[in-house]
Amino acid sequence: MVAMSVQHPPWHPPTRQVEEPVLKMYNSLTKTKTEFIPKNGHLVKWYNCGPTVYDASHMGHARNYVTQDILRRILSDYFGYDIHFVMNITDIDDKIILRARQNHLFESFRNHTTSLTPELVAKVQDAWQSHVLDKVSKGLPESIKPTTENLHAVWPQIEALRDDKVQKAGCLKRDEKFEMNLGSAIRTASALSAARQGQTDKESVLTLLNESRDIIAASLDKELKHMVSDPSIFRGLAAFWEDQFFQDMDRLRVRRPDTLTRVTEYVPEIVEFVKRVMKNGYAYEHEGSVYFDTVVFDSSENHTYAKLEPWSKGNRELLAEGEGALSITAGKRSISDFALWKASKAGEPSWPSPWGSGRPGWHIECSVMASAIFGDNIDIHSGGIDLAFPHHDNEMAQSEAYHECSAWVNYFIHTGHLHIEGLKMSKSLKNFITIDDILQKFTPRQLRLAFLTQLWNAKVDFSDSLMTGEVKTIETTFNNFFVTVKALLLANEGKSDGYHHYEDPERDVLNAINESKLAFRAALCDSFNTPEALRILRDLVSRTNVYISTRTKSINIALVEQSARWIGNMLRMFGLGEGEKLELGWGQETTSDANAANWEEFLLPYLRTLSSFRDGVRQLAIAKRDDSLKEILKLCDRLRDEDLVPLGVALDDQEDGKALVKLVPASELIRARDEKRQKLEAQAARKAELKRAAEEQRLVKLARGRTPPEELFKPPNVPEGTYSQWNEQGIPVADGEGGKLSKSQEKKMSKQWTEQKKLHEEYIASQQQQ
Repeated sequence: MVAMSVQHPPWHPPTRQVEEPVLKMYNSLTKTKTEFIPKNGHLVKWYNCGPTVYDASHMGHARNYVTQDILRRILSDYFGYDIHFVMNITDIDDKIILRARQNHLFESFRNHTTSLTPELVAKVQDAWQSHVLDKVSKGLPESIKPTTENLHAVWPQIEALRDDKVQKAGCLKRDEKFEMNLGSAIRTASALSAARQGQTDKESVLTLLNESRDIIAASLDKELKHMVSDPSIFRGLAAFWEDQFFQDMDRLRVRRPDTLTRVTEYVPEIVEFVKRVMKNGYAYEHEGSVYFDTVVFDSSENHTYAKLEPWSKGNRELLAEGEGALSITAGKRSISDFALWKASKAGEPSWPSPWGSGRPGWHIECSVMASAIFGDNIDIHSGGIDLAFPHHDNEMAQSEAYHECSAWVNYFIHTGHLHIEGLKMSKSLKNFITIDDILQKFTPRQLRLAFLTQLWNAKVDFSDSLMTGEVKTIETTFNNFFVTVKALLLANEGKSDGYHHYEDPERDVLNAINESKLAFRAALCDSFNTPEALRILRDLVSRTNVYISTRTKSINIALVEQSARWIGNMLRMFGLGEGEKLELGWGQETTSDANAANWEEFLLPYLRTLSSFRDGVRQLAIAKRDDSLKEILKLCDRLRDEDLVPLGVALDDQEDGKALVKLVPASELIRARDEKRQKLEAQAARKAELKRAAEEQRLVKLARGRTPPEELFKPPNVPEGTYSQWNEQGIPVADGEGGKLSKSQEKKMSKQWTEQKKLHEEYIASQQQQ
């Protein structure tokens, strides 16, 4: 016998019915959505511009870092990329130097000033005058621009601008810092006026100094900055605000970077970096400073300057901001050239270099630190849109000059501007909201939801109406959904009833889940479209809720749980989740009523409520009163509506007679109960008001019925002489002069007589009932 060979039958690969969406992200280098292609498989090298730490973190930081945290979570937790996330801390720059120096000089001055002397008043007066002439004057119209001679004469007109919205708007156009500078001048002027009243105690000294702090600090800095040389003064300020920044980020649940770099820790590397840029021919030295030569770089065959915003190359205002308040620009060959290394002046920290003592320029820090970690190429570089030019353009130029490469960054992503109630937030104008302030009003989850409802690279208009309207609605929708599903799972015993519970409604729900997953992925592939992704999750919540409400006893609890768990997982992926990931839903905000010191403290409130309810039912049952059944039902309602509410327990009565038990934060139940009670009280008040008005109307009507119909058209009910003749019913037939009344007049009065007869009969009847 010959053994026959056994072979597999032919197999044909399936035909793809739905194309897998490709991840694309909006790339500032192309101003389009481009396919995301990491250079090294699933490894993503991501550098993010960190904060300049000289003051409290504000809503602009929240917008930037929470948004980038969302994108980072999507790439890592959803798409599965291995991300090396590097962020820098700018712990030395012009803002930090100025703030640290001024704080130090002011605190020293205040500590050594013990009495309100004429010399102190004169010093504050001189500082105030300089401030008004130098700062406030920039925004003033020519008609009231002050001089040393007329300052006091025009000051009342200047001060009045504070309350003149029209003229102040013109001043802000001339100088965007006008309102801030005017406010400092007005506070100082008021403090000076009070100081001249003769009070010389320590409290009066502190009041004058504190109210004029901004002006005095600037004046002291101009006079004594050369005396500040201790580097710990600058580092101390930066270290304090760096710590505060990360505390705020932790509260916002922003993941910490994988690698954190600080400028002051990389100064030797910065010096070497600058030396190489000079060696490659793209920088030059002038009086101890080193400048990047944008003209030489831009004219090079393999390089292009200002890839992000080529139209901003000659923008003097942006270029000046990029150089910093303490920079000296003399010696630059081109307006676009920028400092790689700054020669330090008196009152500034310094490090040794081949060009003399100095400090790093602002832009160089990111190039050096990112290159030290990632080398000559980065997959993603991110930051706020306000950094695109000149910071990021300069950063790319000097890095490509150093590495002699044509593309140092592959994808540049910029988060959009933040506006507060329609106005752009500006830290320099002091019209910003700190993260601490905003977390007094809203939770981290609500803040993150607000950013998720907006495209990451679009302008965000943050307002109370956004938070209390759309964001609150979204949060409540998800919370209520998870509470309902948890209650259903709690009520489900997990035993088979002999029925599979899988028919057309269940197929529809499963299709909805699968369709939602595909649409959700497509939304995130479309440059991280989180508003659309949230809409898809909310739509699935709605469809699942409809299924729950229509299937009642036949509900497939496993299918409902599947929907809820996927929705909860996606919300957690966005960074909205709290608590253990095994828990269904996204977790609850931590509240005081959720904490229990021990089981006894935790259980006693529930046990007392249960015991009190039992006592009431038992007493009614023993009494065997005719109304016992009615009173027991009242006790049941009171248990549901009053006693269990402060314990965070909600009972939903079902058609089958079994209540659905829901665990909800007590604060939410109390608020819902109080709102319902207020609504019912308002309805009762309106009903009582309508009843009172109806009663008043009835009494007025009865009062009109006092007069018999026969007397209606006779004095004193009508003026004497109005009519001269009446018929047997008392209806006039002739006017006061004996003239016969017209038929229309007779008809009208006959109708009035009939109405009065009815009113009079009603009046008589009411009197007989009393």
